[in-house]
Amino acid sequence: MTAGTAVADTRPTLRRRARRWRRRIVATASVVWLRCSLAVLQAVAPSAADRRALDLWCTLPPGAERRRDLRPGPGELVRLPAPRGGDVVAESWGAGPVVLLVHGWGGWRGQLGAFVRPLVDAGYRVVALDAPGHGDAAPGVLGAGRGMLPEIVDALEVADDAFGPVSGVVAHSLGCTATGLALRGRLSADRVALVAPSSGIAAVLEEFSRAFGLSPRTVAHLRAALEEIVAAPVDAIDLVALGAGRVPDTLVVHDRADSEIPYSVGVAVAEAWSGARLVTTDGLGHHRLLADPGVVEAVVEHVAG
Repeated sequence: MTAGTAVADTRPTLRRRARRWRRRIVATASVVWLRCSLAVLQAVAPSAADRRALDLWCTLPPGAERRRDLRPGPGELVRLPAPRGGDVVAESWGAGPVVLLVHGWGGWRGQLGAFVRPLVDAGYRVVALDAPGHGDAAPGVLGAGRGMLPEIVDALEVADDAFGPVSGVVAHSLGCTATGLALRGRLSADRVALVAPSSGIAAVLEEFSRAFGLSPRTVAHLRAALEEIVAAPVDAIDLVALGAGRVPDTLVVHDRADSEIPYSVGVAVAEAWSGARLVTTDGLGHHRLLADPGVVEAVVEHVAG
């Protein structure tokens, strides 16, 4: 290998690193600006600060319409009306008992595409969902670029109505919390796989409030608004709490190096959901485990019983 070749080979890696650093700088600058603007609003216009905090909470991350696509190919696509507005996109493959694939906050159905072919080969009909405002789904009640946890719950219930009965659910991140809420409602499933399950809303609210420098007054108003949206106390929107009582046969998968949701959350969920089994990975982070062959195999084996 010549010196010129070695330099050329490093260029894609250097470009990726540069892009990551640019994104971090932009994100940091945005947070600083938002903290300053919220500080001013909390001092001079508290009601405006309340509205701004709620708007930030409901803002989807950049790229919510598209992330990595792991689908084996196009399936049968249908759009289902969402009860709060917008629609739910459902893409299906195969025939047999139904397994739903549910993305997390800012995700989309293609992220869970690695589970499609193995589940179809195991004799299942796989239905992957985009909740309102995510992926190819039309915006929900809050408009473009906004979303709410109840809309992911709605997607599960709408899919259950259209394709049910549901045999299994594979959920990622906030989709796990939505699955827990749906199971407390109309959804019934025999087996559930919770991949990188999300923290409780109360813990996220605390982190969010600290990141944006929210005053106790603004936090109280935001908490009240969230409780009105989800029609439940914030402290109850937690997979650990949702594990009380009867739950499906559950597999929890979490990575020790998950930088978005601590590994300890997955451990706590597995302990709280009666009979749940925990699979631990190391070095896959929050998203790469969705494409890992070992994770896919463990999830499919669990769902297939």
